[in-house]
Amino acid sequence: MWGKWIGCTVPAAAREQFFTAQAAWSTISDQPGLVGQLGGWDPATGRAHLLGLWADAETYRSFMHERHDAVVSGNQQSTTCTEIDVATGETVLEMAGDAADLPHALERATLLRVADCRLLPGRENHFLEVQRTVWAPGMAAAGGMLAGTVTRLDAHRHLVTTLWSNSAAHQHYSTHHLPALRSRATLEHDIRSMTGHVLPLEAAWRVLPQSRAHER
Repeated sequence: MWGKWIGCTVPAAAREQFFTAQAAWSTISDQPGLVGQLGGWDPATGRAHLLGLWADAETYRSFMHERHDAVVSGNQQSTTCTEIDVATGETVLEMAGDAADLPHALERATLLRVADCRLLPGRENHFLEVQRTVWAPGMAAAGGMLAGTVTRLDAHRHLVTTLWSNSAAHQHYSTHHLPALRSRATLEHDIRSMTGHVLPLEAAWRVLPQSRAHER
């Protein structure tokens, strides 16, 4: 699987226009290889963030070549942003949760938690092992975590994304489970720095493959 992480700085006066333009991405629901796309506003910074997931790098590149620029030109979204950050990479780990699978989690989630991790040199293997053996089962046991992914954006940057049923479930996890998991994970051994985002998801920005949208 292939992941794409986007951050957009949107002036207050352009937020409504950006919102409408982002909703127009529903037009790509028929694009082969799309697993799902969703996003929301970060309450802490006011920035908009989007997560896109594709079956593999090839289908993502086909989309970029065939459709991407036409959608941007049509919705004029680029005129609403003063800054756009984009990073892509291979999804190297999937985490199971309360949903039957990742596509069902993308349908049901109302909150996205993101940990953008910059790793210390030589710590990738240990970092991923801790994701598998500590974080994934710990979050799954908390209840409300639907599914998650870890995407390697580059050799020293990994994006950990988890989909939650609602903000109350995530708050319960943060209060009652996170401190013990953080202690067991010994983050300081693997991570140089981490930027966190808790994004209430905008329903209008959710793009599901056409076949799944018809099943709902």
